[in-house]
Amino acid sequence: MVRVTRPNERDSGTAQTPGMKREAGISAALSGAAGLWMGTALNAPAAKSGVHHHGANESGIYVLRGHVRFRWGPQLEHVVDTNPGDFVFVPPYEVHMEENLDEDGEAELLLARNSQEQVVVNVPDPRG
Repeated sequence: MVRVTRPNERDSGTAQTPGMKREAGISAALSGAAGLWMGTALNAPAAKSGVHHHGANESGIYVLRGHVRFRWGPQLEHVVDTNPGDFVFVPPYEVHMEENLDEDGEAELLLARNSQEQVVVNVPDPRG
């Protein structure tokens, strides 16, 4: 059965990371999905997310608004800046963080994962 989740029906009870707000739009609870999870993430102006990974999940990220810097690697030594329209793939267990480079506007990301198990493992910043 086709299901539609309206913006006011999104689930903010999903796993969270400091510095960003995630909301589920497609999940087992909202739409009966068995192998796909999708949602959004918002980063406030100039906000940085905490350092985290998503366990065995693959993550696909589409930048809807804002200019977002992604850092990843054991010491967050890899960096790429993204713009609206960019896709980002994050492999399983990849430690990463997102930084909104816009001082005045929110960054909004569309998220997709290949699992209903919404693993978010927040870890200490390895840079100290």
